[in-house]
Amino acid sequence: MTVPARPWARRLVIAAAYAVVLGYLVATPSGLWDKADLVGYAVCHRIPSHSLAVDGRPLPLCARCSGTFLGAMVALGALWLGRRRHGELPPLRILLILLGFSAVMALDGLNSYVTLLPFGEPLYPPTNTGRLVTGTLHGLMIGTIVYPIAVATFFRDARPAPVITNLRQLGALSLAALALGALSLTGWAPILYALALVSTAGVVAVLTLVNTVMIVILIRRENTADSARDLLLPLLVGLALSLALIGTIDLVRYGLTGTLSGMPGLPH
Repeated sequence: MTVPARPWARRLVIAAAYAVVLGYLVATPSGLWDKADLVGYAVCHRIPSHSLAVDGRPLPLCARCSGTFLGAMVALGALWLGRRRHGELPPLRILLILLGFSAVMALDGLNSYVTLLPFGEPLYPPTNTGRLVTGTLHGLMIGTIVYPIAVATFFRDARPAPVITNLRQLGALSLAALALGALSLTGWAPILYALALVSTAGVVAVLTLVNTVMIVILIRRENTADSARDLLLPLLVGLALSLALIGTIDLVRYGLTGTLSGMPGLPH
């Protein structure tokens, strides 16, 4: 895959993408956790009471978002290892189950949101365990949808085969993701640090894949990659766009709220 065709234009795109990526890394705080905080700040409410914490510090993403992007990373990683060139969505019955996962997350989120209202009365007491579990299942849906769309867009030899074909495969994927999420409930600091980094990496990975798909479609280079190496430049540009988006949201949100923790007016 050549993006774009002219050598000078290609070099210009590479230079601009590197400038954005390096600019983001330099402009943000030096600590890895602080950088993760800013990634989480762009996509999550970060209410401390809705977040897992390590050594008294909330994770960069709330419990639900931590689970969501952990689930997405598990799905993307497992499908890349086991279904590398499969470019079709799962069959309808699997899709309905995945959509059911997202519906359960939405209902749990609504039940939790009610507690933030002055006179809200939830159907059941919301917990971070429930947020993590339902978020993880929702993340599986995201990864399982995004992956085949990306493969079908990128690769010349994308196979017309579903990424998940039966309930056994879906069950194994779900158990693996939930088991990893459950480890974080032990409260063991190394596990929580790992969850923090994996989940925030999941934010960047999902945004980068989605942006790269749009880039490839816009420049009309679908189904031209023969290997992952052919995608290095489009992925670099997708990463640069993702970091630019994250940085822009961070600046706007901070300008409006003046805080990196939670949302003004909402209980912490």
